[in-house]
Amino acid sequence: MNVISQLEEEVFYVKKKEDEYVVALAGNPNTGKSTVFNYLTGLKQHTGNWPGKTVVNAQGEFSYNNNAYILVDLPGTYSLFTSSKDEEVARDFICHGNHDAVVVVTDAVCLERNLNLVFQIMETTDNVILCVNLIDEATKKNIHIDKELLEKELGIPVVFTAARSGLGMGELLRRIEEVALKKQLYKPNKITYNEDTEKKLNFAESIDIEGNTDISREEIYKKNYERAKNIKEKCVKEDHTKLYHDKKIDDIITSKLFGIPIMLSMLGIILWITIQGANYPSQMLAKILFDFQDVLTNLCLKYNIPDFIHGIFILGVYRTLAWVVSVMLPPMAIFFPLFTLLEDLGYLPRVAFNLDHLFKKACAHGKMCLSMCMGLGCNAAGVIGCRIIDSPREKMIAILTNNFIPCNGRFPTLIAISSVFFAVSSYSALNSLIPAISVTLMIIIGISISLLVSYILSKTILKGVSSTFSLELPPYRVPKIGRVLYSSIIDRTIFVLSRAVIIAAPAGAITWLISNIHIQGISILTIVSNFLDPFARLIGLDGFILMAFIVGLPANEIVLPVLLMAYLSTGKLIEFDNINELKIILIDNGWTYLTALNTMLFSLLHWPCSTTLLTIKKETGSWKWTIISFIIPTIIAIAVCFVTTVIYNLIF
Repeated sequence: MNVISQLEEEVFYVKKKEDEYVVALAGNPNTGKSTVFNYLTGLKQHTGNWPGKTVVNAQGEFSYNNNAYILVDLPGTYSLFTSSKDEEVARDFICHGNHDAVVVVTDAVCLERNLNLVFQIMETTDNVILCVNLIDEATKKNIHIDKELLEKELGIPVVFTAARSGLGMGELLRRIEEVALKKQLYKPNKITYNEDTEKKLNFAESIDIEGNTDISREEIYKKNYERAKNIKEKCVKEDHTKLYHDKKIDDIITSKLFGIPIMLSMLGIILWITIQGANYPSQMLAKILFDFQDVLTNLCLKYNIPDFIHGIFILGVYRTLAWVVSVMLPPMAIFFPLFTLLEDLGYLPRVAFNLDHLFKKACAHGKMCLSMCMGLGCNAAGVIGCRIIDSPREKMIAILTNNFIPCNGRFPTLIAISSVFFAVSSYSALNSLIPAISVTLMIIIGISISLLVSYILSKTILKGVSSTFSLELPPYRVPKIGRVLYSSIIDRTIFVLSRAVIIAAPAGAITWLISNIHIQGISILTIVSNFLDPFARLIGLDGFILMAFIVGLPANEIVLPVLLMAYLSTGKLIEFDNINELKIILIDNGWTYLTALNTMLFSLLHWPCSTTLLTIKKETGSWKWTIISFIIPTIIAIAVCFVTTVIYNLIF
């Protein structure tokens, strides 16, 4: 078996039945390729890794006219000449895969830029379909494309679609059937790269496994650029007045003067809305849930349930879950939809653009901005997102520093503490404004620490030269409210809350047990906390707080519930009545402004959760780097809290 056939079997071969057809879905990033994939496959999707790769393999099934199809969603790529693992997979499957058709998704607004990939794929196979997506966006900008002339120029079928609304998807299905079943044969108009010898590039024959050909890449790009420009002049008519509307907005949003202030202002506004809006729902949920605790207690008394069982399940499990739901649900139900709204609008790539120069100064890769944005949702997802970074050295830096970005498991803790401890004004507007500013400052501190650690790593154990990258800014789009609500409520809020509930329930039971099992008259909880207390006091915390962070290793979401459970189990505290009682509980246990500040800082900077650590082990394949990813944030969290404690004591 030769090398190519072996690789086809191990990597490029998609298992299918005899009567199934494989369709590859390719395209540049931000062309709506995933929307096309979701529309065609619906819920019939599954993901996994390509054999021998750490790159996600997204496949889906659909049927049309009694024929079954497997749709393979390839990673977004700008060219078949690539170096990243994701783009290598796309190239290899296009060049050597067992597909029956290749659908190349392009953006109608910037068709010329997307045609480079189209030309390259046309050189590898005759079974190509050009899907010009986002045609509705082009229409809004008065961009008109001559479909018939474009088909004539390329020699392949062309379909205009707006996948989000379903426009043109029926025709796309018809064309896929036409090409995959070979009902009509097409002959793409390929490029002559060497006019003297009439030598044409055929990737399927000449490209090797590393993506090299016997024709220079410079010649290929030059020819492709000239042809794309010529096709645009013939087939595309633009109204420059509307076309540059996005550009005028970007001139302000991505400017050096206004870009970062606007970004921070938007983040602050989102947090202010979250804190302001979550207060009353949290109080209402707390009252309902803790009133129901009294009902459960009365039932236990009525049926003579042993105190031990009542303690574990009512005072332990139920009370902890009540805290989780009442404190976490309202902020997440507001924050995630607002954050997803910005994502759907197309603003997050602008955030990456604004921060790019800071990462260059920190000797880090610019794509690290994008993995950090993913880390705001989940640090484990942010670590996986580091795959988009080509350089192994810079990828490792991004993995080791992603934890400094607060994930959705830490946001509730930051928001809750800042809301009840720093909202000291009698003016209601400031009661939500000050916590919003404090959480925004925490995010800025996290980004700053990430940049500082990146610089130190790049000058010490991960030395090297920084690389460059290109970032395409997608057009602004009107968000789909249904998609925003589904993605934020189902995929994020419910997912995070359910994960917190699953972990918090046993944590609450264990916390109640160790607080009620005594050794020589002292509870195990008190013994552990007393052991940790001297060290915790040095960094402005207490033994209970440090123990809660240790117990919260499986998930950051349970740190605050476990801490409150530990405090309440001592029997010294009032019963919880509403969310504002949280401040009373904390103050009664010796909290000061220093304690609140250091708890927020420790929550921001401390070790990754177990899920993130396991993801790092999987991505790096090394326990050494996994341990380092635990040690670095732990040392930094301790050092920062120690310094703030020393400064606070000197001043006050």
